[in-house]
Amino acid sequence: MNKLKMACLTAAIASSSVSFAGGLLTNTNQNVAFNRMMSREASIGIDGVYYNPAGVVFLGEGHHLSLNWQLAYQTRIIKNGYDLFKNNVNNPITPREFKGEAFAPVIPSLQYAYNKGRWSFQANLALTGGGGKCTFDNGLGSFEKIVGETAMGACGLAGAVDGAAKGALGAAYPKNIFSEMFGTDGKYSYDSYMHGRQYYYGISIGAAYKVSDNFSAFAGLRTVYASCNYYGYVRDIKVGNTPLYTVLDPSKTDAADILLSCDQTGLGFTPIIGIDYKTGRWNFSAKYEFKTRMRLKNKSVNQAPSIGNLAGNLRTALIAKGVPEVVVDNKILGDPTVQAVMGGIKSKFDTALGEAVGEYEDGKKIAGDIPAYLTLGAGYAPTDDLRINVGFHWFDDKNATSYNNRNKKLDRGTLEYNAGAEYDINKRFTVSAGWQCTSYGLSDEYMDDKSFVVSSNSVGVGGVIRLTSRMKLNVAYFHTFYEHKKTSEESTVGTNTLNYTSDYTRNNNVFGVGLDVKF
Repeated sequence: MNKLKMACLTAAIASSSVSFAGGLLTNTNQNVAFNRMMSREASIGIDGVYYNPAGVVFLGEGHHLSLNWQLAYQTRIIKNGYDLFKNNVNNPITPREFKGEAFAPVIPSLQYAYNKGRWSFQANLALTGGGGKCTFDNGLGSFEKIVGETAMGACGLAGAVDGAAKGALGAAYPKNIFSEMFGTDGKYSYDSYMHGRQYYYGISIGAAYKVSDNFSAFAGLRTVYASCNYYGYVRDIKVGNTPLYTVLDPSKTDAADILLSCDQTGLGFTPIIGIDYKTGRWNFSAKYEFKTRMRLKNKSVNQAPSIGNLAGNLRTALIAKGVPEVVVDNKILGDPTVQAVMGGIKSKFDTALGEAVGEYEDGKKIAGDIPAYLTLGAGYAPTDDLRINVGFHWFDDKNATSYNNRNKKLDRGTLEYNAGAEYDINKRFTVSAGWQCTSYGLSDEYMDDKSFVVSSNSVGVGGVIRLTSRMKLNVAYFHTFYEHKKTSEESTVGTNTLNYTSDYTRNNNVFGVGLDVKF
């Protein structure tokens, strides 16, 4: 029961993080130019307000504006193998595939710069993290694993109670009342659903200064506002043919149901610095975003089952079956085996209760830092029509505090490497392509289906159409090829040790259109 509650209340995290490019909590696809080329750290353009803010001062005097729209679709696939899944009366298959779909039809962003003399004054409005919603229509494998284990536990308790009753009453207890109710083989059924969304809105302002004709520096500040919502449930749990609520509170049909409904909001600030250096046909850049301290405040209406009156409910049920009170109290509920089974369930529940409820407890503030972020870029133009870029990103995820310091389970921060090129076919059309490799510092301990990422390679293609001398259109598509991360863990059920396996992967597609204007 404890594990069942904990799995449900934390599971919405899986549907919250919809980062389509970048680190664990950082979106780097904040301009369509990135989508079509994947490497923009050393480029000189209006998209540099995010990628290379120090370099924007070399863009030329006047007002520069970029308006961007993106559509992203992501599928998360987890294949779990567990012997107890065979006890699911509605789907007795193992391994089992659990799929979540995240769809963000509108991911907007805006970059603006006003260049005058040696100065460039800049602003950026974008979704710095999240950006969509994700739904698991059938819950997650970790839910079903715990439901299956709970069913086995209920059968074990039923058998212990029936055994004690038969020992006390003999023929006067003609049948195994509770074993017939719950069965002996752990058959179960349940209904589960999870839905969540996460938006981290970022507004940044800053200024770049041209120290010389070749060197510039930037300083700025981003304000981040987080708005998240998690909703989900595990309900209608049955063991055998008997609803589980009957042993928790027979007067309430939802006594065994779990409901999560939580809104989270938070505010944080990110200092940003950058430099850019030009020499001949080369350009070099660097940017550093400091860690954003975020504390998310919960506003929740949650419901969870309680097993505090398990013994009392069993007592009432036995008496209703005609068992004398003195026998119930002394011979059955006083039986060492029955007490051990109930005590084990209660102990596990009470021990983890704070952890289970803590992250979504109403009114509580929890840690959700955005990691520090370093980028390096180098660009080379072998001809006036061809530009080639390479870049590097480092996210300090391990030192970005998260709930219960889960970040410390990572082996290291995220590393990204990218390369891209663009070629001017003529004065009107430019074509481009790029690649990015994202390598997360994942450990087996960090991985779980409630919040997971896997390393990947992304490929982007697109181009630029110059509509007028002051207006151009960026169009792009990128696809991410995710690796598989496989884990295995042992789970003790009664006297048996079972193996629970997981195979994690994703699939991602992003389309984008952006309009750049100079005036």
